[in-house]
Amino acid sequence: MMDHDKEPARVARFTRRQMMMGAAVSAGALAAGPGSSKAWASADDGILHSAESIHQEPVFKASRKRVYQALTDPKQFDKIVKMSAAMQSMKSLGDKWTEISGEAGGAFSLFGGYVTGRQIELVPDERIVQAWRSGSWGPGVFSIARFELKDEGSGTKIIFDHRGFPDGTAQHLAEGWHGNYWEPLAKFLAE
Repeated sequence: MMDHDKEPARVARFTRRQMMMGAAVSAGALAAGPGSSKAWASADDGILHSAESIHQEPVFKASRKRVYQALTDPKQFDKIVKMSAAMQSMKSLGDKWTEISGEAGGAFSLFGGYVTGRQIELVPDERIVQAWRSGSWGPGVFSIARFELKDEGSGTKIIFDHRGFPDGTAQHLAEGWHGNYWEPLAKFLAE
């Protein structure tokens, strides 16, 4: 009989605890303001689920050090630019094809100034992160291009991710990375 008497008391305590938690949650909702519950329940949370991005993993027959140098040294990258698909349409831009700062925060200008940006992070032989933009984009529009260099057998795999570019440009950019970066880089490294 004594166990039976304890059971209702335990249930009553549990119920009081639930009531206290419910009161605390309700008070928090009231303190947040009248429109906040709509924001929590709204499907319009500001998150874009359709944003385009590019992920590519080209592999090169060269060490990480060699690949990193080719992508960050202006003299080497200038040779890559001159082997690129873009070379045909930009011949009239003059001789200043490539400028690359070797320091984080430094600027770069590629393909005669058509591609510009800033070096965000430079970890020698491991990673390059750039605020990257095309000359055809509106003012102030930058994307993030990330090159992660990984050993792949006796060569190097670049785990490449490009995000934040204008909607509708992914296909063009993905083709551009192949024709203007990966293919000429492979040719340059094979020399």
